[in-house]
Amino acid sequence: MPHIFSAGDPTRTLPCAYGGPALKGLLRRIDDDFVVEEDLGYEAGGEGEHAFLVVRKRGRNTHEVARALARLAGVAQVAVGYAGLKDRHAVTTQHFSVHLPGRPDPDWHALEDDGLQFLAVARHHRKIRRGSLRGNRFRIRVVLPDGDREQTEMRLSKIEAGGVPNYFGAQRFGHSGQNLVRVDELFAGRGRRPGREQRGLLLSSARAHLFNLVLADRVAAGHWNQTLDGDVMVLAGSQRQFAFDTRDETLKPRLAQLDVHPTGPLCGRDSRALLPETEALVLEQRVLAPWADWIDGLGRFGLDADRRALRLVVDELDWAWDDNALDLRFRLVAGAFATAVLRELVDESESTAPVLAG
Repeated sequence: MPHIFSAGDPTRTLPCAYGGPALKGLLRRIDDDFVVEEDLGYEAGGEGEHAFLVVRKRGRNTHEVARALARLAGVAQVAVGYAGLKDRHAVTTQHFSVHLPGRPDPDWHALEDDGLQFLAVARHHRKIRRGSLRGNRFRIRVVLPDGDREQTEMRLSKIEAGGVPNYFGAQRFGHSGQNLVRVDELFAGRGRRPGREQRGLLLSSARAHLFNLVLADRVAAGHWNQTLDGDVMVLAGSQRQFAFDTRDETLKPRLAQLDVHPTGPLCGRDSRALLPETEALVLEQRVLAPWADWIDGLGRFGLDADRRALRLVVDELDWAWDDNALDLRFRLVAGAFATAVLRELVDESESTAPVLAG
């Protein structure tokens, strides 16, 4: 049986942690309303076989820029590296590497136009790998905010103190969530088989959707930021995972201090990742039972199971009002979505006409 999805943003109906947004307003009215600066956590070494490029782009997604760099350099696209995908409808500062062993740099500035500028060009000894970044800084403008400002201030203070549910954002699921429809076709063997790049995006969408379902269940129950018996925990700012031990009296204050977080599943085949037990296991099995075909499909396509923090800490949060806008600034770790923060603050309506996968 195909799964049934709703057209539009598949994250729209996910429960909020703090009672829902207190504001209505416009996001991304223009690209300059959504500014992202990538923080790799390191700089170019100054020499090596890889060109190391810092670019500012607007109106273009990461894949478009990577293809343009590869064409100009006369290399396969696999020779181009980047740490993460960045939105098209935004102004983003991002790093790329291009493998040019024994070759000089082409004139990168030949690609410049209103949508792409090169801020720095250097050399580095290795390729930029996916996920190899410290995080991203955001500057977001909410235009024509309408709502209770005092309640919004209280909401912002709660987010600053306790974080937000670490949902995957709508961009992970493609335009109007159509990646999920295509995932269903892929796992059922229907339709055209996607290429390698598209297949990777679809598999990421599947894992993100299943994770969001588990997290949504815990948000609705009020324990997304608390421990359940059998939880797998993760140390903030690292990949170190460990089993929750009810006898460890240090965990409760560390949880309150945002030092550790409970985790949810990134589904796939059996791996060395820790597995939940008892209460946490029962919850995940209940939520994921209807999706056994997807979990099997992720394993068949070679994805290893892993875990992801259920809670997202919002660092360096700051805000300011003027007559026509709310300006937000914050920093998030790698792999996190600014929309996970915005959905707790700002309401934007969208159509929900039903769509049948397949």
